[in-house]
Amino acid sequence: MLHHRAQLLTKIRAYFEQTNALEVETPACSSYATTDLAIESFQLSYTGPGFPASHPLYLHTSPEFPMKRLLAAGSGAIYQICKVFRNGESGRQHNPEFTLLEWYRPHYDHHQLMADVATLVNSVLPAPREVEYLSYGEVFKRHLDIDPHQATRHQLQQCAKQHNIADTGRLELSSNDAWLDLLLTHCIEPHLGIKRLSFLYDYPATQASLAKIRPGPPPLAERFELYMEGMELANGFNELTNANQQQQRFNQDIERRDLHNQARVPMDKNLLAALNSGLPNCAGVALGIDRLLMQITHATHINQTLAFPINRA
Repeated sequence: MLHHRAQLLTKIRAYFEQTNALEVETPACSSYATTDLAIESFQLSYTGPGFPASHPLYLHTSPEFPMKRLLAAGSGAIYQICKVFRNGESGRQHNPEFTLLEWYRPHYDHHQLMADVATLVNSVLPAPREVEYLSYGEVFKRHLDIDPHQATRHQLQQCAKQHNIADTGRLELSSNDAWLDLLLTHCIEPHLGIKRLSFLYDYPATQASLAKIRPGPPPLAERFELYMEGMELANGFNELTNANQQQQRFNQDIERRDLHNQARVPMDKNLLAALNSGLPNCAGVALGIDRLLMQITHATHINQTLAFPINRA
């Protein structure tokens, strides 16, 4: 497995050299954390000189924010292979510490970046796969006969009951997006990427995260995910470049975290300053190296791809 990993990283670096992207490094430790409700950061403390001891530090969950600062400073196309850290994530496809490949292409949109991702992934697989592109609305209609952009919360709950998702009668999920996520993971994801690369794109605007929103009706988030054999491998955006909109989204995240009794974390003011200075139109994507390695080696658990998973770290 060590040889497989080394070969994979060599091929990835060769691809980016051929496509004129610069490898960069950014800090793993930051004064700011992700406000994303679905992700929890590890918090640290520093006791040495040059930094206030009362100020917490956070291990990064993604190198996205400092990479965007580099883009705003004129770096051009960049990529990074690094360890990232997410608290509370452990299981067949998750380890709290994992390897992420993240890259950004100025002047690309999410459709161009999907093609770039497909080319890279096919270049490292033992045999290239056919590629399909499916809209979020299309897969819900195909597999569940429901329009995810128009369905009510009651209709989504009834759909979950009809497809025998356990305990749906007792579940009290707080939003349409929570029900959509449940239906996606249980009823749709197992059918995606079977003997092919499946890209899912144009998500509901309420799931935009850091992506641009295309006006509707319905308004759609210009983001995508890549699936292989029912497993999500990558998540990409046509990146939001407006600092005011980004700050509004951070504030909304923090308010929702308060409502769910999640830790309040500081928004990244350095990112907002970079957006204010001018982030070029660009698309970016994060791809899980360990999950890709699972696909290449037919591993059934992420621990099989790691020299030292969390229980042996």
